[in-house]
Amino acid sequence: MKSFLTLLAAAALISFMVVGCAKKPKVEPLTKQTTKETIPPVTPSDQSTDQGTKVESGSSSKFKTIYFDFDRYNLRDDAKADLKKNIDVMQQDQNLKITIEGHCDERGTVEYNLALGERRAKSARDYMASMGVKANRVSTISYGKERPVALGHDEDAWAKNRRDDFVEK
Repeated sequence: MKSFLTLLAAAALISFMVVGCAKKPKVEPLTKQTTKETIPPVTPSDQSTDQGTKVESGSSSKFKTIYFDFDRYNLRDDAKADLKKNIDVMQQDQNLKITIEGHCDERGTVEYNLALGERRAKSARDYMASMGVKANRVSTISYGKERPVALGHDEDAWAKNRRDDFVEK
């Protein structure tokens, strides 16, 4: 009986060693950041959203999409230049109202990306207000990482997803 229990314990030990614990997926560190990124190309689109018609950058669009660095919500110089073009559109039509949609790449938690997307949208809204666009004409919403435009898992896709879209109401 003693040898049977010893054999049973050895079998259990071997099975635990073979199966082992589930391994966590390898996650790339989030500390890598470039200081200057180029604006990723965006193709013209006319997609419907819950808030209205999405108008992305392109030769026939009203508004330009702006982009952000990784884990940042401050406006880059290229984003300010595109925002000035969006402000011109708003100043030409005083009845125009928009929603700024804040987006993030796939890295990070849902909660973190919702908060970051909101800060990105508010950063653009505040800049537009400082340039003369009335606050009641601009609303914000964050979609976090839930509405990517690029589905890849690399820096090119992530750069395209770190953005603010401007949607006419």
